[in-house]
Amino acid sequence: MQQPQAIDRRQAGVSVASSAATAKVLKNTYLLLAMTLAFSAFTAMLARSLPPLNPWLFLIGAYGLMFLTHKLANSAWGLVSVFAFTGFFGFALGPILNAYLQSSAGTAILTQALGGTAIAFAALSGYALVSRKDFSFLSGFIVIGFVVLMLGVVAGLFLNIPALSLALSAGFILFASAAILYQTSAIIHGGERNYILATIGLYVSIYNIFISLLNLLTAFGGDD
Repeated sequence: MQQPQAIDRRQAGVSVASSAATAKVLKNTYLLLAMTLAFSAFTAMLARSLPPLNPWLFLIGAYGLMFLTHKLANSAWGLVSVFAFTGFFGFALGPILNAYLQSSAGTAILTQALGGTAIAFAALSGYALVSRKDFSFLSGFIVIGFVVLMLGVVAGLFLNIPALSLALSAGFILFASAAILYQTSAIIHGGERNYILATIGLYVSIYNIFISLLNLLTAFGGDD
């Protein structure tokens, strides 16, 4: 029969190992996230002078590369695919950023969107890290939200309804905020141990918040 002291030492060892694994995943995730964001900025600058990417081509490329990254996430090729994925997003974003940089009003909106995105991500991630609250209950909301938003995006490709675009932007901000809380919580509580997949999840959330803020600030600022 095992002594209580031995059991306590074993549990303490497991707890320490779990904490170390969590810290490692967090460190690798935020490091890779910073690198992919920088790479996206680089590809965006390269694509500034190009015409906007066709929406259908963007969706096919984005989901194709996301699927590839999930398939390769447990291999060294996963790092290559994650940079291909985020680089593609930056490449598609380049012409959009260039359009804003052509005017002083657009530059101001772009700056506000960047600042708002940074503040939102820092606040949401910080809250999840400090509170250590389990946000796994958001999984159902995220699944339903994804389906609803994708249906809205497809509808928006065929229907030119400004109100729908604004509603989708607001919905994406809410969805991305929930996703950041959920993803960060999953890392803290051991539900996510693959830093490549964690990076992809956080990157897409940051991208969605940024694009949605651009749309909302443009609409309410009266800038076309």
